[in-house]
Amino acid sequence: MSRVDLSEFIKAYDVRGLVPEQLSESVARALGSAFAQVVVLPAEETAVVIGHDMRPSSPGLARAFAEGVVAHGVDVTLIGLCSTDGLYYASGALDVPGAMFTASHNPAEYNGIKLCRAGARPVGQDSGLAEIRDLAQWTLDRGDLHQLSGAARTGTITERDLLDDYAQFLRHLVDLRDGRPLKVVIDTGNGMGGHTVPAVLGDGELPLEIVPLYFELDGTFPNHEANPLEPENLRDLQAAVREHEADIGLAFDGDADRCFFVDENADPVSPSAVTALVATREIAKAVADGSDPSDVAIVYNVISSRAVPEIVEATGARTVRTRVGHSFIKAQMAEHDAVFGGEHSAHYYFRDFWFADTGMLAAMHVLAALGEQDEPLSQLIAQFAKYPASGEINSKVTDQAAATARVREWGAEQGEVTEDELDGLTITHEGAPMWWLNVRSSNTEPLLRLNVEAADDETMTRVRDAALAAIRS
Repeated sequence: MSRVDLSEFIKAYDVRGLVPEQLSESVARALGSAFAQVVVLPAEETAVVIGHDMRPSSPGLARAFAEGVVAHGVDVTLIGLCSTDGLYYASGALDVPGAMFTASHNPAEYNGIKLCRAGARPVGQDSGLAEIRDLAQWTLDRGDLHQLSGAARTGTITERDLLDDYAQFLRHLVDLRDGRPLKVVIDTGNGMGGHTVPAVLGDGELPLEIVPLYFELDGTFPNHEANPLEPENLRDLQAAVREHEADIGLAFDGDADRCFFVDENADPVSPSAVTALVATREIAKAVADGSDPSDVAIVYNVISSRAVPEIVEATGARTVRTRVGHSFIKAQMAEHDAVFGGEHSAHYYFRDFWFADTGMLAAMHVLAALGEQDEPLSQLIAQFAKYPASGEINSKVTDQAAATARVREWGAEQGEVTEDELDGLTITHEGAPMWWLNVRSSNTEPLLRLNVEAADDETMTRVRDAALAAIRS
């Protein structure tokens, strides 16, 4: 059997590879052993919690990982089927490190692992993942899988269902019982939302009429990819919203840590608008609890709408701009004790949820905001969606640095502009009309990603087309 090179599929944020060519049970066992040695034992932790999604390979991989962990005298709690935010809940509530087996929205032949320290604190390339990868590679190369440790005792493996606890925790954070009745279409794409939505929203106690789409757990994704970021994967949801004359539509990705929304007209809602809406609710909650607005922080990333900082700062709260990626935003959340953070990819992070991301809690905030007033969602969200945007446009380029330089050169010719390189290149036109663009490289593919936003459609189209011409020339 050929050597498995872990660096090919263990990247900046998580593990994600083909099963079993890359991510096999042997590899999972070695990674579990390395996780115990790099993360668990140095922190003097004694237990780990492990969950998994509905992919056929997930239960076996999760148990193999557990075997690697217990070889070092560490106890493991297997919580079985859960969403990624369900695993974060378990890590936070139990205050132990965790591992979630999922490949999120990737096709059926993939699987992966998301790792965290106790309290759902992230494990990324710069916070332990590289060391875990290297130690697991050494273990695999030695062929030493059956003698992973000389620990005095072998840890125990127990099973526990935390779904009801997770649901009750979220319902304590956002009370939906007093809102007006809403008809809600929810597409879970045969992913883990089909497991969590009924527990959180569908027990009959809430004023919600739920129209379910693809709630059956099926890791082969027979209906469409569980990736709502792609417009074609929203079409069934949009059709159902129109057919049922629903108030709102929700779409969860495969591991249900992201949630996307469509309004009563079946038009997609910008994740930046959701960020601004939820941010105002979290700010109001913090102020009601006694905080001064100037002490309340909201985190957003470089490709979020300019409306986010404008709306947040109008409340008197502070904003923190950060790089794209969950490890960066979680770090900034913790550093600034931010009450909320949002990414344009529809990841939403909450201080009340251990600074981790949870699509379900964001969905509950939007449902609560909609239910607390009489306007349709399109009118409610209009105040938070102020500027036309291009969405993220990917271009395949062999020389990303040269393409970025061409965009910089074009931007310099546009008059009153400023630049920063917090994440890729951001060019902001300070005069009228307002516009900004960001170009940044993909971590995993030869792609350059472009985002443009402007004060009006004409300006957005002009800047978008000019930037694309510079990138692709």
